[in-house]
Amino acid sequence: MKRLALLIIIVITNWSCEKQLKKEKEQDVEWRSLFNGKNLEGWIPKLYHYEVGDNYANTFRVVDGKIQVNYVGYDGEFGMRYGHLFFNESFSSYHLKFSYKFTDQWLEDAPHFTYRNSGVMFHSQDPKTILKEQNWPISVEYQILAAEKENEPRPTGNMCSPRTEVIFENKVDPRHCISSSSKTYPWNQWQNGELIVYKDSLIIHKVNGKEVLRYTKPHIGGDIITGYDPVIKVDGKPLTEGYIGLQSEGQGIEFKDIKIKNLE
Repeated sequence: MKRLALLIIIVITNWSCEKQLKKEKEQDVEWRSLFNGKNLEGWIPKLYHYEVGDNYANTFRVVDGKIQVNYVGYDGEFGMRYGHLFFNESFSSYHLKFSYKFTDQWLEDAPHFTYRNSGVMFHSQDPKTILKEQNWPISVEYQILAAEKENEPRPTGNMCSPRTEVIFENKVDPRHCISSSSKTYPWNQWQNGELIVYKDSLIIHKVNGKEVLRYTKPHIGGDIITGYDPVIKVDGKPLTEGYIGLQSEGQGIEFKDIKIKNLE
């Protein structure tokens, strides 16, 4: 009887493990990797003062399986070459995950606010509609920050809004950036960011698995951006979909494990 009972336990345990592995495998299938770890296939660079597709000085590159923002070819001068690397597909309702870590590279002629500062743009206009002399895309930004001065809080996973506005705490918030409730993290350690987006009805920011910010109704409006096509900037237009872009503003950073789950 003892041997039979033991056999039953083993069978049940194996069946349970196989069921769990199958469940996890099915869940993994739902996630789609946006970065192949080898090259920038499927990604489109757009830098201020340059045409779409011109990856000036190899700003965006793949190093050791990571997308790296690197300024080695800039000869020490940023020159306001704000840039973004867009995935070549538009998304509407989705769950985005990514990992990031700053490098020690920062160009001192870049604006001070760019120090240990980067971001992931989303609900962005099509990069093909961004004009050569347009400094930023019309979009919403998951802002990435890291510790700058000792004992001074600097949360990450914030929201910034170039030529856009959002509803925060039941009203249109006029601030360009809204701080999250996250902790301050070291600049040289990997952190995990998440965006949960339901068209224009709800946006949730997460840092290392914890919700740190939520808001609703992103729409075109406000200021900040220059050089845009006025046909594209339709104030009040809801942002229900758009492109995802990795930012370059004079601070070196690396991204990896970029994946998305469709929530349509």
